[in-house]
Amino acid sequence: MTLRCSRIALSILLSAVAVQFLPMPIAKADDWPEMQGKGRRSAWDEKGILRKFPQTGLDVQWRVPIHAGYSGPAVADGRVFVSDYQKLQSGRVERVVCLDEQTGRILWTYENHQVAYDKFAYNSGPRATPTVDGDRVYVLGGAGDLYCLNVRTGALRWGMNLPYRFHAKIPTWGFAGAPIVFNDLLICPVGGPDDARIVGFNKLTGREVWHALPPTSDIGYSAPILLTAGKTTQLIHWGPGEIVSLNPETGALYWRQPFGGNLACPTPIVDGDRLFVTAFFDGPLMLKLAADRPAAEVLWQGKNHSEINTDGLHSMVSTPSIMDGYIYGVCSYGQFRCLNATTGERIWESLEVVREKARWASAFLVRNRDVYFINNDRGELIIADLSPKGYHELSRTQLIKPTSAGGGSRELGLVNWTIPAYANRHIITRNDEEIIRASLAE
Repeated sequence: MTLRCSRIALSILLSAVAVQFLPMPIAKADDWPEMQGKGRRSAWDEKGILRKFPQTGLDVQWRVPIHAGYSGPAVADGRVFVSDYQKLQSGRVERVVCLDEQTGRILWTYENHQVAYDKFAYNSGPRATPTVDGDRVYVLGGAGDLYCLNVRTGALRWGMNLPYRFHAKIPTWGFAGAPIVFNDLLICPVGGPDDARIVGFNKLTGREVWHALPPTSDIGYSAPILLTAGKTTQLIHWGPGEIVSLNPETGALYWRQPFGGNLACPTPIVDGDRLFVTAFFDGPLMLKLAADRPAAEVLWQGKNHSEINTDGLHSMVSTPSIMDGYIYGVCSYGQFRCLNATTGERIWESLEVVREKARWASAFLVRNRDVYFINNDRGELIIADLSPKGYHELSRTQLIKPTSAGGGSRELGLVNWTIPAYANRHIITRNDEEIIRASLAE
């Protein structure tokens, strides 16, 4: 009996020891294949992400020199895609660069030596984040050059210049609305006459499939999104003067809502059956989406049309976020604010995020489960707990040097207006001098 018990005890002990050496389950990792992540949600759901930065700063795994640009990186299948711009004595060059995600080694570059960068302001680089779809990456350049490239080789599959092809006007601050993929289509804001404000292309060939809506003053800078409401998939685009909903398969108009002037910049955001938009001069607008058909009505709207006397949220570059019935975002002069999503009532504000009250001061919010990672335009990365009770900062670190012209009078002189990629427990971001990858693993 004693010998039997000893054998059982030994068996249990050996099993326990063996369990310690079994491979631990690996938490789900995520790519970042387009602007603001998959689905353009400004959220990523990976577990095992730190909640406090090391005192010495993040572990930067690689740094690679690149040229100027505001556009963020996209990450898919072990590759990083980013675009930049360089002014040379021989001419002006816009590039698409593909790097190995693990090492930063440049795998290929695609160069365009015929870019019209003298025709818009702040002409120091492309704005739109690349969009990756399978074995293709789509890139919209600052002067309206639209490329479809092979992700493995960088070979051009098709390309066009939107102002030339559609007689479109280059927006005041360049093309910025990253194109979006829907089934077999690539849909892009164009701004051309002859009802070509928005165009749907065959994503494999570049052939035009549909065009929709007459142009406004220009195409604006907000990127299109897709949502499902009223039992229907809808393409939403906010341009100067109105928000529109289209059938993404045909370009047919579902509904339109007048709103805002020429500064249409932040991305519309979806919260259940609500759609929220914020404008620098015109403030916030909350729409309620119909449940039984593609339609929308105004739930509430800001009352002030001033960049200074702001009642709600007047964002310039930053796209806000909605969590648990509250809106969080950066107002016209850097005020980080919380609004009640049901009523529009301001709950609180703080200047802690950008540390200065300055015109166009901005920060980009990305939600990771129960907290937010916030990139302010001073090049700092912040982890914060946001609630209607207030702004609670958990950690802050300097991530990258601000190098870009951003207008206004700023304490550091320059800004960093790049939307980073959060992928596979790392952050990848850039300025006008380098692109970096740093670990966020717990």
